Amino acid sequence: MSREVRSFLIPEGLEGMRADAALAKLLGLSRSAVSELCADGEVVIDSQQVRKSDRLVSGALLEVTLPEPEKPLLPKEELVEGMDVLYHDADIICVHKPVGVAAHPSVGWDGPTVIGGLAAAGYTVASSGPPERKGIVHRLDVGTSGAMVVASSERAYSALKAAFKERTVKKTYHAIVQGLPDPIEGTIDAPIGRHPSSGWKFAVVDDGKPAVTHYELMEAFREASLLEVHLETGRTHQIRVHMSATGHPCVGDPMYGSDPNLAKRLGLIRQWLHAYTLGFTHPGTGKWFEVSAPYPDDLKHALEELRG
Repeated sequence: MSREVRSFLIPEGLEGMRADAALAKLLGLSRSAVSELCADGEVVIDSQQVRKSDRLVSGALLEVTLPEPEKPLLPKEELVEGMDVLYHDADIICVHKPVGVAAHPSVGWDGPTVIGGLAAAGYTVASSGPPERKGIVHRLDVGTSGAMVVASSERAYSALKAAFKERTVKKTYHAIVQGLPDPIEGTIDAPIGRHPSSGWKFAVVDDGKPAVTHYELMEAFREASLLEVHLETGRTHQIRVHMSATGHPCVGDPMYGSDPNLAKRLGLIRQWLHAYTLGFTHPGTGKWFEVSAPYPDDLKHALEELRG
């Protein structure tokens, strides 16, 4: 099993805190476990190892290589604030995943999950899949909100896993990026892999995995543009990496080169990226099915600010 690497932009609330105390809070680990990670050289800021007593600086990029789990991860059943069920039947559950919520438990993540939230709300998911992600057929990043589908029957799990693998699922995102892309409609076909000098992020690299992103302009503003984005592939951070590679990073995404001052003016503490619509052949009816998730309040506010 490969060890998981997690990266964080240190929030202002942890400014000046000791590394062991701050990371224990961020990772949901004990302070002694974090101290061991620091001692083993598994905590790094800008290629410099972090000692447990070092004080953190907000806005810095932190990389942590986490230990392998000693026992199977199980979702913590708790109601998730802001996670609305958009549609459900015997085969599927479609949710509006809020920012700050993971699809399923993982090493170092002790926060809310879609699976745990559904269980707490009384929903039954398919039993297929590893213990920590039963019913999960795709994921959204913790920092990305929007429409997500979970399988609630075994036939749905098999059918949807195949659909995502065969790229027959229609994934539509809305993103606000800096500047105005030229051309205003196009396709980015560029392979994505681990960044050659920063393992906590991704980049367009020659030996990466194929990645194809289609985009078109929806609305232009003085400093930014609202785009509709369709994905053919589903690489980690794909939209963020591709838009950054074109010189138009998502607003609110300093990891990939956005202007923090613009994000601050718009009241954003995360990237303006939202999984707006998900479409697929319903595994029960065999008919085309689409579900949409409205913009959450923080993204809606930022868009209104840009519109003036």
